[in-house]
Amino acid sequence: MDRLVVPVRPGGAPVVFSTVILASIPSPATAVWYVNLGFFEIPIRAYTLCMVAGVVAASLITNRRMRSRGAPATAALDIAVWAVPFGIVGARLYHVVTTPEKYWGAGGEGVMGTLRVWEGGIGIWGAVAGGALGAWIACRKTRLSFTLLADCIAVGLPIGQVIARLGNWFNNELYGGRTDLPWGLEVHRMSGGGPGDPPTGSAAVDAEGRPVLLEGLYHPAFLYEMVWDLGVAGFVYWLDRRHRFGKGRAFALYVMAYTAGRAWIETLRTDEALILFGQRLNFWVAIVVFLSALAYFVLRRGPRDHLVPAPGGEGFLTVTEAEFLAHRAAEPRTGTGDSAPADEPDGAQAKN
Repeated sequence: MDRLVVPVRPGGAPVVFSTVILASIPSPATAVWYVNLGFFEIPIRAYTLCMVAGVVAASLITNRRMRSRGAPATAALDIAVWAVPFGIVGARLYHVVTTPEKYWGAGGEGVMGTLRVWEGGIGIWGAVAGGALGAWIACRKTRLSFTLLADCIAVGLPIGQVIARLGNWFNNELYGGRTDLPWGLEVHRMSGGGPGDPPTGSAAVDAEGRPVLLEGLYHPAFLYEMVWDLGVAGFVYWLDRRHRFGKGRAFALYVMAYTAGRAWIETLRTDEALILFGQRLNFWVAIVVFLSALAYFVLRRGPRDHLVPAPGGEGFLTVTEAEFLAHRAAEPRTGTGDSAPADEPDGAQAKN
């Protein structure tokens, strides 16, 4: 810790002041808990729990929005069964491809390292691309509108990202450079799990058994993204209620809002990454994705999609909101409480 030495009159002892951190954000010293069953230990990883909680939250919100537009109650679950595994594979592949030295360079982790996704290391771009492919396959199989799904997930997805990012806090990763701001982050030096070390997922300890912190405080880049994503969810929800976007335009709006913040956050991060033209690869990817989403949002037009059962009970027909409301009005009320929730109320019927 830095010290300030103030001299006094000749012959007197100097006065020494130590720097005092008035405020900071602590980090957990443990990211993995081991449950001993006697013959086997089960690792409970905070990163995995946060990821699962994020998926559940995104699915519940998306399901609510899809049901309000005529989708069956199990639609989001049916799609998640395909989208989640495809998204995980895509996210991991993107991370491995864009940080090859960690896995295939000198002393790299090799094939087994690429499979340890629970230790962190996924790319949002790969997650969205892989998840979109899985969701598209699911929509084809269930005969649901893919653009309707895209618009419905535009609010749930950033909420899921907020929750999932907590895993980076437990792992003591995804932080920026040094800072003296009052919300500076304390970061532990995590153990490699070698002989005599604490198990993987715990902070390294000093000779007295105390967790070791890196010197100073750091920008909590993961927290900045969490706050940004929460704002993105509210922003998209508000504008979508106001303008009733259709044909995937609400999802394009989410992409634009997210990438605008992600580009800035990438300039703060200090973890290993591929550098192009002085910036991290993900910075340039965010710019390209933003421009692509902007072009789609400007060029694509059309009313919000709704669903009604197809004749014969096989799949669904994509209809306008007026046709959907007319179909609902003609349905007999069963009184069972199983009907879909009402569509999000909004006075304006804006043209898209």
